[in-house]
Amino acid sequence: MEKGTQGKSPVLSRGRVIRKAFLKSLPVLAAYEVLGMGFGILMTRNGYGPAWTFLSSLLIYAGSMQFVEADLLVSAASLPAAALMTLMVNARHLFYGISMVGRYRDMGRAKPYLVFGLTDETYSILCRDEDWPGAHKRLYCFFVTLFDQFYWVSGSVLGALLGRVLPFDSKGIEFSMTALFVTVFVEQWLSSPDHRPALTGILASAACLLVFGPSAFLIPAMVLIALLLSLPWLKKRQEERKEDGHA
Repeated sequence: MEKGTQGKSPVLSRGRVIRKAFLKSLPVLAAYEVLGMGFGILMTRNGYGPAWTFLSSLLIYAGSMQFVEADLLVSAASLPAAALMTLMVNARHLFYGISMVGRYRDMGRAKPYLVFGLTDETYSILCRDEDWPGAHKRLYCFFVTLFDQFYWVSGSVLGALLGRVLPFDSKGIEFSMTALFVTVFVEQWLSSPDHRPALTGILASAACLLVFGPSAFLIPAMVLIALLLSLPWLKKRQEERKEDGHA
């Protein structure tokens, strides 16, 4: 009986891990379907059909950068200009991606996809510690990432299809990604009693905006935030929270 139980438990555990990953990703489902539809509609309005939208969301999968991408395609921007714009828009990935290096160290063959699929929302789910051991943790991270990308791809393709048949003014629809960032920030603010990292980000961004201007403040702001968050008083506070079981 013990042997039979041992034979069945990995299957049950695997299903439990996948189910947990799905449940954790449900808030992202609501956001990505709506925002993805916005991107798909924007692509259609710029003359690119569902196939281009699908490939963009599948192979690029860069959220806010894809909204910028729609304009870059229309304006026939050069590769250096597109590369620089991508770096500026997605520079934040460099900094929060560093914090996932240790977590992704033992992810095996899933590691390249996990690195590719790491978005703001996926990061906010995976950065919270789960009690999955070894392979189960790899499975959990993989399926959270996979579910999130599926929501984005399906939403963008649906938007591209609807954009062909629904006549309405799509001006300003790219603001939907900004609204998502605000929502994520508010959720993180409400869920954490320690607001110093959030205030650090706000003040550093505001200072760099005043110094460098709206067209060049993003990268300096990211660097300044990373430096400030590495200061001993902030790191000590985070370590104390982990020891108390609140991280």
